[in-house]
This record gives sequence, C-alpha cells and structure tokens, in this order.
Amino acid sequence: MKLTFLGTGTSTGVPVIACDCPVCTSRDQRNHRTRASLLVGNNGNNILIDTSPDLRQQALRAGLRRLDAVLFTHFHADHVGGLDELRAFNIAQRASIPCFGDELSIHNIKIRYPYIFNGRLYFGAKPELTMHQASEVIYIFGMEIIPVPVYHGWLPILGYRIGRMAYVTDCSAIPPESLRTLRDLDVLVLGALRHEPHYSHFTVAEALEVVAMLRPQRVYLTHMAHELDHEETSGILPQGVELAYDGLEIDLG
Repeated sequence: MKLTFLGTGTSTGVPVIACDCPVCTSRDQRNHRTRASLLVGNNGNNILIDTSPDLRQQALRAGLRRLDAVLFTHFHADHVGGLDELRAFNIAQRASIPCFGDELSIHNIKIRYPYIFNGRLYFGAKPELTMHQASEVIYIFGMEIIPVPVYHGWLPILGYRIGRMAYVTDCSAIPPESLRTLRDLDVLVLGALRHEPHYSHFTVAEALEVVAMLRPQRVYLTHMAHELDHEETSGILPQGVELAYDGLEIDLG
C-alpha cells in the first residue's frame, strides 16, 4: 500500500489569500499546502479520500492517471469542492466511479451538485458517480475499509481505517468505540489545525494526546493552517510523529 498526500492544508489553503505572515511568505515548499486529500494506492487500484477544490492541480502534480473509488469524510466545501474534476477520470476510464460517504454527506453532495444526479447531461459533461452509503465495513479491491465515526465540532463525520492505516481529519472528538477501532495501527494520519484552540479541530497538543492513547507506530499530522511553520513545528514533535506535506509519499509495503 502506498499513501500520497495530495493536500495537507486547511480550508483556506496555505498561503492564505492576502496574508503576509511568515508561513504564507515562506520559501519552504512544505509550507505550501493545498486543501487536504489523501491518495491510497494498492495493487494497481487508487482510492481517493475527499475531492479537494485543488484536485486538478493535485492530480497533475502527482501524475495521477487512474481513480477507482472515492471516500468522503464529510461534505464541507474544502472536501468536496473538486467533485467536478472526476469527469476527467470518467472520460479516461469510460466508467462510473464508486463513491462512499455517510448519509448526510451523500444528501448534501446531491443538493450541492444537482446537475450530476439529474441524468440530463451527456457523457463527459458531468461526473459519472455511483453513490454508496458507508454505514458498514466496505470491501473493495480486496481491501477492508472501516468507516470510523468522529466529531467535527457538532457535526458527525467519518474517518477511515484501511488495513493498519487510518485517516482521521477535521476532528475535535473521537468516541470510545472509534478509539477502539483505531488501535494497533502502523500509520495514523490525524488532523492538527494549529496550536491555538478551535471548536471543531484538534490542536497539535490535542492530537498528540490522541497519539499517546492509541500509540500507533507512525503518525503524520495534516489539515494544517498557516499558524504552523513546518520546520519550527517539526522540532517540537515527539519521535514517530511528523508533519505531512503536499507530495509526501509513504510506502507501507
């Protein structure tokens, strides 16, 4: 399994429009963060977690030529805003793409993108998607994918466990049952917005508290705001915990 961090930024991306802070003006490319998205490759199949508004740019940068399924964590704009970019993969593959999410996400996606689901446009004019509710374990391409319910402020959303890897972003609380699902991981990808408290995201310190409870072998922090400088923040992290960055590739064997 191979992980590619297509994007590691929060909803504004980094640099933030009209901001002259040290991180937004940094020459360190690891501080340049498109909106959060992860690509999971396994045995020739590619699974995308969330369709970032920056998906076109991310796919071109990564040389992504095939997409076999999409998992949605939730329906906020920075996680579904690139949905129309899936058209390119439909055209290249001449096939619909299966998409998975919770009931609320699917409902909101259909409201936000009615032209995709009304069946009135010709092939190539809209994404061809097959929507599936991720209420139970998903089996696709020989992989077991477990939806992991977490909270993004008041909103229930999903993380996903795939084998011994899990992806949990936009999270401010993890229920006890979900914590049990996240035990015994080789890799945990976890959202950590900034140092200052936020009502719907973990801070770096709060994310590290989760890490201390779960004790995965490796941790990559993602969904970061412009308050976090890559080099500076990396210097305070414990062993086994790293900041992810756009383009980072992890081979899980």
